[in-house]
Amino acid sequence: MVHPVRRRPIVSLLVLGLAVGGLAGCRTSPDVAAYVGDGQVTTGQLRSAVDERLADPDVAAYAAGRDAGDFTRQVLSLMIGERVYDAVEQRYDVDVTEAQVSDRIGDLLAGEDEGTLFTQLAQQQGLTRDDAREIIRELLVREQVAQAQGLADLSDAGLQSAYEDARQAGQQFELGYITVPDQATADAVAAQLRADPSSYGALATQYAGTYTLAAPQQRTLDQLPSVLAQPVQETLPEGVFTLPVAETGGVVVGQVSFPPFEDLEAGLADQARQDASDAAQPLVDELRAGLDVVVNPRYGSLQDGQVVEGDGGVVRILSGGSAGD
Repeated sequence: MVHPVRRRPIVSLLVLGLAVGGLAGCRTSPDVAAYVGDGQVTTGQLRSAVDERLADPDVAAYAAGRDAGDFTRQVLSLMIGERVYDAVEQRYDVDVTEAQVSDRIGDLLAGEDEGTLFTQLAQQQGLTRDDAREIIRELLVREQVAQAQGLADLSDAGLQSAYEDARQAGQQFELGYITVPDQATADAVAAQLRADPSSYGALATQYAGTYTLAAPQQRTLDQLPSVLAQPVQETLPEGVFTLPVAETGGVVVGQVSFPPFEDLEAGLADQARQDASDAAQPLVDELRAGLDVVVNPRYGSLQDGQVVEGDGGVVRILSGGSAGD
């Protein structure tokens, strides 16, 4: 089986959406908080956006616990990001709908309560529901741009192709082994497994012991006992082998298998989406640089990819980043 794709919790995914990067700029006006291309975020718009968020008690409590100006810088970064991704949608002729955002949030929740999630985001990150939806929109924009530019294939056919690649690579698989007394018995058990792979459980029960696995387990090549490494590699991606092993006092019958597509589909889709987002990020960065996004120095400067309390210099904010990172 392929390396299981750990589904990134939605909370950590949204944290990544706040990452920013930047270079020096030159445009500034006391009434403008930031320039984004030919557009602006005015100080009035920023003030209103901050006040609107602070009307949520959980967000207000989060902001109160931060250093002066931190929350304003966070809100400004979000506002800039929204405008940048509007320009990305226009440039690459893609359109992420509200329904698509809702569907993705539902996927990421994986059964968790939506209200609980948004309360957690407000309390821990100062994000409103709309902020979270915007970050997911930006993720989906990157995915759509990657598909539109031929950098990714998120179709069913693309996932099937990824499944076949993983199957042939043999990086991970399921391995079961049953130890029997002699070669004749091993041959009989191997024949039965080849005819009916699902009979493994009954055979393992029949020949239960120290060197028999009750059920197949996920394995990678580096996890194999050295004595089994070669026969497993020769059997991949699936099949049955027999091997006399003195330590066991008998003959090992091994079964190598690969899970069906349905068992891996969710993980393959997650990985494909992350790859698409990563592939589109340079295109977003290029467009953003062309917009000459500049922040009024009164709101801070840039350190380690975050807008922080500044030293009076003018900074250009490059918001975004890969949300599957």
